[in-house]
Amino acid sequence: MKKIILIRHGKSAWDQPFLSDHDRPLADRGLRDLPKMAKRLQKREIFPDLILSSSAVRAVETAKITAEALGIEEEKIVVIDKLYHASAHTILKYIKMQHDSINTLFVVGHNPGFNELIEYLGGKLDNLPTSGQFGFKVKSEHWADTDPKTTEFWFMDYPKKIH
Repeated sequence: MKKIILIRHGKSAWDQPFLSDHDRPLADRGLRDLPKMAKRLQKREIFPDLILSSSAVRAVETAKITAEALGIEEEKIVVIDKLYHASAHTILKYIKMQHDSINTLFVVGHNPGFNELIEYLGGKLDNLPTSGQFGFKVKSEHWADTDPKTTEFWFMDYPKKIH
């Protein structure tokens, strides 16, 4: 069984109006929320074999903070430019391309692509909040089999969710 955790980047800073969207860093709230969210993954004993990240600054920062908080080496982060504001179809394409030796995959990225992918795979939610996590289990040993028939909801978590 394969496991996918979609992680929306942390809250981004808007205090530099002339920065491009791609170059916006994390805001203080994102920097605060992300280590806490990683600790929640740790409590569930969820650790990635690989982290795919959008190339946006806030997404790469999210991936690095999450990896560090989980004790995962940065070499397990793969930055993919095409995940920046990717469609559900593109995100799923990169998930399906993973080597079958990977069992737990984190994907760090953006809405609306994540919301669309969650809905396509059968998950129910209106909006994945910043720093939010949405987990699926894939009932297969092959990433290429990831589709609505093989995928089931596992968990959802976000900073304001009460534990």
